[in-house]
Amino acid sequence: MDHTRRAASDDGRGPWTNPLAQLSLEQLRKRTSMKWRVHPPDVLPLWVAEMDVPLAPAVAEALHTTIDLGDTGYPHGTAYAEAVAEFARDRWGWDDLRIERTAIVPDVMMGVVEVLRLVTDPGDAVVVCSPVYPPFYAFIAHDGREVVEARLGRDLRIDPAALEQAFVRARSGGRRAAFLLSNPHNPTGVVHTRDELRTVAGLARAHGVRVVSDEIHAPLVLPGAVFTPFLRVPGAENAFALTSASKAWNLPGLKAALAIAGPEAADELRRMPEEVGHGPSHLGVIAHTAAFREGGDWLDDLLRGLDDNRRLLGRLVAEHLPGVRYVPPQGTYLAWLDCTELGLHDDSVSDGPGVVSDVAGPARLFLDKARVALSSGHVFGSGGAGCVRLNFATSPTILREAVTRMGHALREL
Repeated sequence: MDHTRRAASDDGRGPWTNPLAQLSLEQLRKRTSMKWRVHPPDVLPLWVAEMDVPLAPAVAEALHTTIDLGDTGYPHGTAYAEAVAEFARDRWGWDDLRIERTAIVPDVMMGVVEVLRLVTDPGDAVVVCSPVYPPFYAFIAHDGREVVEARLGRDLRIDPAALEQAFVRARSGGRRAAFLLSNPHNPTGVVHTRDELRTVAGLARAHGVRVVSDEIHAPLVLPGAVFTPFLRVPGAENAFALTSASKAWNLPGLKAALAIAGPEAADELRRMPEEVGHGPSHLGVIAHTAAFREGGDWLDDLLRGLDDNRRLLGRLVAEHLPGVRYVPPQGTYLAWLDCTELGLHDDSVSDGPGVVSDVAGPARLFLDKARVALSSGHVFGSGGAGCVRLNFATSPTILREAVTRMGHALREL
């Protein structure tokens, strides 16, 4: 049984409310979002990055007040940027985030596209560290830029040698180039250290590559790791970062994000077309502002719940999924499970002539035989085949049931 209220833990803290243990499977199945509607009702969905939590009270109150006032017009003002700056100062010691070097954008990925347009042209190259968040590939390619991969190391961390080689390829022929950094990294859950980010900044400077850091998972760093904003690293003064409350407070349906420029990039950010700022929802801006400004206690409870689930998942994998490699993530609520030793092949990627499946290899097995939906590793680029991404931002009950089912499927092979 899941308990919403928990007794004092080993760290001496008192009872707490676990947001991940408040909703039953029956309640969750009433949701109409992508996570709960793509697959049939018998499937446990642990794929797309939505959390199985109620809305944080501070966010719910802000939205209720807005609706009661009929305040559903256009967004205005700098409250969102101010809230992010306050949160960044309190959580990460980032005390020089300047409001005048920010811009509201519709969401992080649309913001990434607009920032890349400021520093690259069609035909230029954008480097990514694969395996990485699949929309990186789609958004870059759809905007006419070439994707250049720098494979992560065996330890799932940035490989400086591979990154430098990718920078050289990206700059070939005199092209402009950018590096789209996932910080923390999706899907591995790696939280880059300050030293690692300093190396990235130094390589980018040396090769004339502009860094754009996707920091949407920054509030979701788990115990044992420390988040470093890329713009706080020496050498990153000409870089950009993007963030929002979307992942940490489960607000992907309320669109709003913030683009932040380093001091040397401020003039470029001011060149972003004015109409980009018309995309965010007023309700989204209000919700994200409330999350960053007043949702800290709820976030702390969530992080405790995620830490519990992270450790629970480790025990479940060891018990039910022998041969699967699990490196506990340092941040996010995403686990990268390496299933290559199971001998499952990815020859089912094609669903027919010219059709590419989003589900292949072990993800296909677990969907078909265990009725558990995971993200298939092959869509994350080079290094992803044979792996799956599991979203553990759910109740311990659902997590146990899902991994138990996966274990049964493997034993029946």
